[in-house]
Amino acid sequence: MDTCPPLPAFRADCPSRVVVDVLANKWVLYVLALLQKSGNPLRFNELRHLVDGVTQKSLTKTLRTLERNGLVDRRVYAAVPPRVEYRLTDLGREAAPLLAAIDSWAAQNTPAIVEARASFDTASGRA
Repeated sequence: MDTCPPLPAFRADCPSRVVVDVLANKWVLYVLALLQKSGNPLRFNELRHLVDGVTQKSLTKTLRTLERNGLVDRRVYAAVPPRVEYRLTDLGREAAPLLAAIDSWAAQNTPAIVEARASFDTASGRA
């Protein structure tokens, strides 16, 4: 199971599919991007305030997924109340070029996508 055909994500038994599934989550992209841009560890509530629209449950699940997959390190400090910080691991930092590419592509193409949506909605009578 170490090798996959040229398009591995299409095979359910290919290990690389797990990586695609993790990175395809919208909250994962935002959390990784914030941790990467910050350059410093962030606390849970900092992330929650910075990621507009994420629920506490979704952020908790996202951070656990990232920690389980080795992209984020969770550090708990003995304090009252306990202080927990999240930071990118080396593996998480290696994902930074992917995030930058998605961010760049989105910035360049958002106007075209907004226009395409408007055209589609008008043509289909949804506007």
